Amino acid sequence: MTRQQLIEQIFKKKSFLCVGLDVDLDKIPEYLLDDEDPIFSFNRKIIDYTAPYTVAYKPNLAFYEAYGQKGYVAFEKTVMYIQQRYPEMFIIADAKRGDIGNTSKMYAKTFFDNYRVDALTVAPYMGEDSVTPFLNGHENSWVILLALTSNKGSADFQQDADANGERLFEKVIRKSQAWGTPENMMYVVGATRGEMFKDVRKLAPDHFLLVPGVGAQGGSLQDVCEYGMTKDCGLLVNSSRGIIYADNTEFFADVAAQKAKELQEQMAKELEKIEH
Repeated sequence: MTRQQLIEQIFKKKSFLCVGLDVDLDKIPEYLLDDEDPIFSFNRKIIDYTAPYTVAYKPNLAFYEAYGQKGYVAFEKTVMYIQQRYPEMFIIADAKRGDIGNTSKMYAKTFFDNYRVDALTVAPYMGEDSVTPFLNGHENSWVILLALTSNKGSADFQQDADANGERLFEKVIRKSQAWGTPENMMYVVGATRGEMFKDVRKLAPDHFLLVPGVGAQGGSLQDVCEYGMTKDCGLLVNSSRGIIYADNTEFFADVAAQKAKELQEQMAKELEKIEH
């Protein structure tokens, strides 16, 4: 998906919501466990019920790899289902890959050529030659680079400053500008970082940001929009647990839809402020 297509979907649906598909068999409704593929059964209902309110889905690979071959099959079926039923959706494989060049090249082949997802989360710790294989030769595909994450441990390294006062996350954003463009690179910036979005936007004024941490992790959508929104929106705000596990009865999909709708309505109000 191109940047312009993504922007058009955001303003058409008045939403920049991304629903995280982090499926834990210990948390889904018990009656689904009798299905042949309970992970896919759960995802399919979540997708069908939340599709009117979202522009993106983000399956986290850890929640599929944990179940071995059955998990991989469920991941592939989920991706194919979205592509076939909701081709306008932006699909992010949250896999946090990143390794030496030839290994990254194979990861890129897996997700962009085989699964044909739109975007892949990538860890930048190994530097340029571990990231550029994801950017080269994959038209209309996106790298989403980890920059400033929402977890407590992000303070261990990401916010450390060098002798010149530049923090590590700032160096990652500044340095990576030479690797990708706003047309093929986004950054992960956690919603719990609040005013630090201003620092991110000084370095990456036009890039889209994937924002986890709204909802269950306590991040504020209003703060994210105040400090991070651009004239093109520039945000994909992810919610996982707050939507998909809002209920664990037979009505789980209806409740998930309601939670997604509530977020979408808040997002519509924020989008009205920039009048695209």
